Amino acid sequence: MNVAPQAADIETFPFLDVGFTYRALQPALDAAYRDVMGSGRYIGGEALTRFEARFAARCGVAHCVGLGNGLDALVLPLRALGIGPGDEVIVSGHTFVATWLAVAQCGATPVPVDADPVTMNIDVSLVAAAITPRTRAILAVHLYGAPADCTALAEIAQRHNLWLIEDAAQAHDALHHGRPAGGLGVAAGFSFYPGKNLGAFGDGGALMTDDTDLADRVRMLANYGARRKYEHDLAGGNSRLDPLQAAFLDVKLDALADWTARRREIAAVYLDRLNGQHDLRLPAYSPHDDPAWHLFVVRHARRDALLAALAARGVEAALHYPVPNHQSGAFRATHGALHLPVTEAICATCLSLPIGPHLSPGDAHEIADRVIDALASI
Repeated sequence: MNVAPQAADIETFPFLDVGFTYRALQPALDAAYRDVMGSGRYIGGEALTRFEARFAARCGVAHCVGLGNGLDALVLPLRALGIGPGDEVIVSGHTFVATWLAVAQCGATPVPVDADPVTMNIDVSLVAAAITPRTRAILAVHLYGAPADCTALAEIAQRHNLWLIEDAAQAHDALHHGRPAGGLGVAAGFSFYPGKNLGAFGDGGALMTDDTDLADRVRMLANYGARRKYEHDLAGGNSRLDPLQAAFLDVKLDALADWTARRREIAAVYLDRLNGQHDLRLPAYSPHDDPAWHLFVVRHARRDALLAALAARGVEAALHYPVPNHQSGAFRATHGALHLPVTEAICATCLSLPIGPHLSPGDAHEIADRVIDALASI
């Protein structure tokens, strides 16, 4: 392997720059901070209500319930639907561990279905065979911001009387057949972790649904099981999106369309420039979809060598989910005997290139040049 040494003065391209969003929107974000701090209302209140209404409209649903984090945005709708011990939930084989943890935290059993070798999302052709009399729901992940095939999954769910729930943690502003992610099933969970396309300056999440009763039950579960103080009708917990983060997210919501457009521009450059380059496998998605491009994940048989070669050339790439969930310590005891060949192959070869509004299309062309040079060196 011939990896060129990195020159001291080479321009570097960071994988992520979460501070960019503050620098880009500083006056509006500072004003939002002053408004909330001056209001004296630090739980609930107008800032939260405003953001919930605007984000619900953005996703084309009736209800948004702000929550403490993206994991709770999956756990609480499962609990609200009555899913628990003895039940099974079909999950994507290849996903961040939170998808599986949400099911496990409800006491239910995650039943993984292997990834599609083209899209890396759940392989819809394998879902029906995974359904048993104990199956209650399908938890579909819009992996890397590319929508799962919820049209086909909804048909399967309806045929077998199952709930279809979206893990939309990476899919802010993604479209499936022209419909926004977050409005494709009975419920959807979003994350506002700082690195997400719509990220807070701390943790946060949200449930999206058209079902008024489901939204009400999730609100109760997130508020100690109560609609009114000291009337605890459910064994709930505490998971609330605070108004300061809601106010920040409300400001960022105005910029999301432009930031998503930038991500799509960068992805288009990569798809054009890197096509056919040195056995590099590019991401693919349905022509019916418009991904949000939270991540741009490529695959290469010599992934680790490519990662090192890119670092030497000033390109900060990253690995996302290199350990399959069924082989992780958290699930090895219950799922370690499984063989998910596509998931395992993706985990061994995946590499995420820099993408985000902190980069320009010109940056993407330069990064593509360096990727091509790195590929030629390994």
